[in-house]
Order: sequence, then structure tokens, then C-alpha cells
Amino acid sequence: MSRPVRVIVVNTDEGAARELRAHLLSVEGVKIVAEIDEPALLRQAVAQFPAEVLLMHLDPDPKGMMPVLAPVISEHKDRLAAIAMTEDRDAELVMQAMRAGMREFLWKPFPSEQLNEILRRIAREAPSGGNHAGRLVPIVGACGGVGTTTIATNVAVELGQLEHFDGNRRPKVAVVDLDFRFGQVAMFLDAQPTYTIAELCDTSEHVEGQMIERVMVKHRSGIHVLAQPSDMDQADRISAGQTAGVLAALLEHYDFVVVDGPVRFDPTARAVFDMTDIYIVVLQLLVPAVRNADRLIQELGRGGYNLDQIRLVCNRFGRDTGFLDPADVEATLHRKLDWTLPDDWRTASAAINIGAPLLDYAPKSKLRLAFQEIAEGIGRRFASEVDEAEDESKNAEKKGLLSLFGS
Repeated sequence: MSRPVRVIVVNTDEGAARELRAHLLSVEGVKIVAEIDEPALLRQAVAQFPAEVLLMHLDPDPKGMMPVLAPVISEHKDRLAAIAMTEDRDAELVMQAMRAGMREFLWKPFPSEQLNEILRRIAREAPSGGNHAGRLVPIVGACGGVGTTTIATNVAVELGQLEHFDGNRRPKVAVVDLDFRFGQVAMFLDAQPTYTIAELCDTSEHVEGQMIERVMVKHRSGIHVLAQPSDMDQADRISAGQTAGVLAALLEHYDFVVVDGPVRFDPTARAVFDMTDIYIVVLQLLVPAVRNADRLIQELGRGGYNLDQIRLVCNRFGRDTGFLDPADVEATLHRKLDWTLPDDWRTASAAINIGAPLLDYAPKSKLRLAFQEIAEGIGRRFASEVDEAEDESKNAEKKGLLSLFGS
């Protein structure tokens, strides 16, 4: 599936949430932009979150849920493909759903491939260019002080320098500070924000492009910066749903949205992980960091998230004394270290103090080249998907032309 499919999930059965999430996120290209456990909130979610699919788990009370959901399905049937699943085989329930404009009605249990094929078909039928395939890249620290802000800011800058990402242009990149209380993304890049993420969160509707352009700080490297709230009171008022709405809107405007955080595993983190394309987990060769990385990976697995999307970055690599053996760390975590960053605290701290990325401060340093390698690795993975989408679009056009001649 080369085009992304964004899904709003309606599910009141907490026991089914993990399995449903795990199934959806195992399908390449699928993102959950919202999980609604109260059907009455669906209308607001549809207004706030751009999506192609409404997936509705009707059990345990399908007859109670359908009257609430049906008007929203009917209002948006031309824009959203509604899919329902239930154990209830009542014919009147099916008729009510179809009259409202339900695209598919699945009776449980059903083969997992059946839902997968529906999602693939929706992706194929989506208009070319109709939904922007922005990629969400959270930089998550296994513990405090491992360098997530340095990595997030520098990787974002390096992503913005990639040549020929989509045709002959560089990718459009945003970096977002999700440490609402003590975030330093703007400071690390010497950005002077007039507005912050708090202003984007102050709306229950979908965040429009003009508002995004006004709020984002344009950095001299070409990337855009979304700073943390300017005071603690604003930070306390931002909800997980608001954060998810902002990120979903940013993904419509940027090729990459690099996120510094989340800093704790809470509802905001779960909302971020629902939309994530690649998790970058940062650790050092120290027992607390490795132990926390293991806990984080296990928690993601229990939550139904796709562990194949995890990439490990080992920061401050290269000291000879007092550090764990990398092979032992990989054995403990049951996965390899994907990237290592050399220990160059002097260069990194000097760049931080003047608010400059290493691209500007020390472009030939080993640390800067390591950030460049991470960005190139991320870019290669998703650039291939852009090419696949273009090929698929061309093939669809050819088939359409051939069909005119009866071939």
C-alpha cells in the first residue's frame, strides 16, 4: 500500500482496543489519527482529523451505537469510507448502516486479510495527490539526558538538506517540541517564536494551512519549528486529542514531522504512536537507559504498536571505560543498534550554546556526519515509497486509457 490511509477508530470495548490497533498498524501505510471511545465525540473528531476511513467496532452495543453514528456517516459518506464490524447478525442493523452510507459491513469473526484488502482498495481508489504522505518521526529518550533534543533538531535539519527526495526538490520538514514544560527545541536552533503549539491547540476544528504558516518559525536551514508553550498554564491545558490534531494537520503540509518526545508514556504518547512511521529510541550504553528502552519496547508491544518500526540510536558512543558492551545490549533488547553517534560533547555543547545545528557549526565533524547518516537512512526508506506511489499512479492512468479502447 503506497498511499497512506488515515483511520478514525470508534470503539467502546476496551478489551478489543489492543487487538484492533495491532491489526491496523500491521498494515503498511495505515495510520490511526484518532481513537474514539465515546460515539458522541465522532462528529468533533471528523471535523478535527483528516482521514479516509471510519472504522467502527459496534460491539458490545451495536443497536445503541448505530443511531448515534449513522447521521455522521451519512454527512460524510462522499469523503470517508465507513467500515463496521460486529458479531450482531441482525438484518435491520445492516439495512440501517447501509442506508446511512456504510461502505463495508463485517461480521465477526472474519479473516484478517478481508479487512486488509478493503483498506488497500480504499488506498487505490483515493485520488492521486488527495492525501499528503507526511511521515511522523518521534525521537524518544530511554531516560533523561540522553540527547533527544540534540538529535531531533539535527536530524530534522539534515532531512531538510536531502536532495531529490521527491523529483528535484528537498523535503519539507517540521520539528515539533512535545516537552510542553521544559522543551528546548526552539533554543537549540536559536528560533524566536511569536506563537507556539498552544495556539494551534486552541481550536476544536481542523487546523488550516494558513494558521500553520503563521505559527511555525522559519529556520535559516529551511526547516520549520513549532515551539513548546510559553508558560506552564498553557502546557497543562493541552490534551492528547489536541496534540494529535495538530500533528495530523502538520502531516498534511510537511514531508517529515520530527518530534522531540513524547517524554512519558501517557495518552499523548499513545496518540503520537498511533500516527508514527518510525520510532527512534535513543539510549546510551548504561544500565538505566537499556533497562528503560526494554520497558518501552515491551510496553509498545503490549499496546499493539508495530515493533518493526523501531530504530535504536546509541548516543555518546566510543568511550572505553564504564560502558556496557554493545553486543550485550543488542542481546538484551533483541534488536540491533541501528545508528551510533560518536561521543563529542565539546562540539555538541558548543553548538547548543550558540543555538546552531552542526550543519552550521561543525559541518565536517564526525558527529554531524552521523546525523547526516541517520537522515539519509530515513530518507531512503520513505523516498522509495514516494517512487512506488508515482509508479502506481502512472499504471492506473495507463489502465484507464486502455479501458477506453476495450483492452
